[in-house]
Amino acid sequence: MALHVPSASAAPADLQVDYRCTANTPTSIVRHDPVRLTTRLNFATDLVVGDPLNFIWKLDYADDTRLQSPGYFPAGALLHAVGNVELDSSWQGILKPKGSADQTAELRPDDELALPETLTDPGLINKAGTIKVSPKDIVVDFTPPDGSVVVNDGNEADNPSDLEIVYNGTWTPRDDLPGSEHHEHNDLHETTTPGDSAELTFIGTQVEYIGPWDKTAGPVDVYLDGTKRATVNPSRDGNDKPRNSNMDGGHTLWKSPTLAYGSHVVKIVSASASPVWLDAFKVSTTAKTPTGFHRATCHLIGGPVSVIVTVREPTKPTETVSPTISPTVNPSETPTKPTPTGSVSSSSSPTATIPHVDPGVDRNLVSVVPGTLNTGTPTPKPTTTKTKYVKAQVAKTPKGGVDSGEAPEPPGGGSYGLIAGGSMLLMGSATGGLLLRRRKAEHAGGVES
Repeated sequence: MALHVPSASAAPADLQVDYRCTANTPTSIVRHDPVRLTTRLNFATDLVVGDPLNFIWKLDYADDTRLQSPGYFPAGALLHAVGNVELDSSWQGILKPKGSADQTAELRPDDELALPETLTDPGLINKAGTIKVSPKDIVVDFTPPDGSVVVNDGNEADNPSDLEIVYNGTWTPRDDLPGSEHHEHNDLHETTTPGDSAELTFIGTQVEYIGPWDKTAGPVDVYLDGTKRATVNPSRDGNDKPRNSNMDGGHTLWKSPTLAYGSHVVKIVSASASPVWLDAFKVSTTAKTPTGFHRATCHLIGGPVSVIVTVREPTKPTETVSPTISPTVNPSETPTKPTPTGSVSSSSSPTATIPHVDPGVDRNLVSVVPGTLNTGTPTPKPTTTKTKYVKAQVAKTPKGGVDSGEAPEPPGGGSYGLIAGGSMLLMGSATGGLLLRRRKAEHAGGVES
């Protein structure tokens, strides 16, 4: 099954992907038939630079097949799961969402293992672009709890594990020993034949050989994973001096270094005709992280799945522009007129433009003359207003004149009338300006002669 979410969509991806898990090793948590898982992968598909790309991957069993305990373990084991998400396009690489589930009860071989509820792997996106997201395999593994177990040479009631000591030679079980000798479960095995051996195959990170101190004990060779590691003599102390003990049981006669978590073999061999005793082996486990020893790999069932994630640049904040507030004018208030200062030049024209039409001139002709009022302060640049002609000044072109495209002069008129009318218009304009200045002066309380 393949699902593609368009990059423009802001809806989160919600994928259901099924898996088939198979064993990687003989000690895998897939102990029998392949195990079916069903998963749901959820993540956002429309992100902004700086957002987390966070995968939430939920796991569950798809049918009645189960991942199972590979042995006897106390409560506290962990089941780990690591997903693989391939990133392509603007990013290249693999993300690994992780999760783990605590196994709260003691485990026996083939007990069902609880799955992690979710796998997660959040990370920040630091650039814009597109990401093609493709879920891949899921790896599951098992880590036993830290601790130790004593493997005794008694029956199942004394030794509740799948670990078993194998004796080679003429070993004699001694199960009638008094509790005052401190043997494990008050029993042990004994041999006086050189070359007799006893071995244990175990899974863990350390092992100890436990037996009694005794003044008559003979030397013992110790092998680990097929290699001789030591020769111990329970009849002598740490300074190689003879002991004066009689069957003082329960002591560690040899202890291995810390080993890689996995399967190991410890063996002791009698090196003389003197008595050799084996009480127990103590196996310890300290595995902080999964090691692959119990691993299984889950592969997708069906076709590939891919989703496109779009990462956008963050939107810049909108700048707020304060509106320009015009001053409020109260209609009831009368504007204060400025008082003119200094002398007024008679040649100056008022700031206001006042048209003047001479009665003897055609009323359809309007001429506007701009002027400037001198107030004694620096004179601003004069405002130039174009003269607007509403009607042609010359109605007709005189006979014999240059063809100007205008109509000839009307009868009874003449050039002199036009000139005289223009002179009167200008004089009237000047007189009007003088009148305006007088009125302004009177309004301001001044007198102008």
